[in-house]
Amino acid sequence: MSEQVAPPPAADAAPAEPAVETPHPAEPAEPQAAGSQPAEAQPAEAQEPKKPKKALKIAGAVLVFAVVAGLKFGVASAIGNYFNKDETAAAKAGDCIAELPEVTGTEQEKVDGAKVVECTSTDAAYSVVGRVNDQSEAQANADTTCEQYFKEGEQGYIYSSIEPGKTGYVLCLTKKA
Repeated sequence: MSEQVAPPPAADAAPAEPAVETPHPAEPAEPQAAGSQPAEAQPAEAQEPKKPKKALKIAGAVLVFAVVAGLKFGVASAIGNYFNKDETAAAKAGDCIAELPEVTGTEQEKVDGAKVVECTSTDAAYSVVGRVNDQSEAQANADTTCEQYFKEGEQGYIYSSIEPGKTGYVLCLTKKA
């Protein structure tokens, strides 16, 4: 069987009669109840698939743009940095750092959650006496990195933030009195 679909009527034109398929002689016609229309005789508007709303098209375009921009400009990286923010990244000489785990001897210990605090705060445990930028892991682990910032006889601590294979910064700290 073939079906015919009429285009929707123009706004100023009279509604067109729907196309009706006549049964073939080999197929017996089914009796119709009084006042009902055959299934094929539905208005043309009911036979057309509905078109997506304009708002959905706009939302889809915005979503595609956001994904492309995210891939191009590293939005995922920016979001990751926002949630895993390095709170000591802007630390400089004269700032204070909150308590860090106690390290004994020459051991190195990984620390999460180090943060800059007001030096008048009761949380202030260390004073930043120096900062050295663009250091590799090997340079940060050298005993000479902060040597120039520590006074003789003063116990110093080295805090570094360096991603593996990259460079980062080293903070030279002394215990706050």
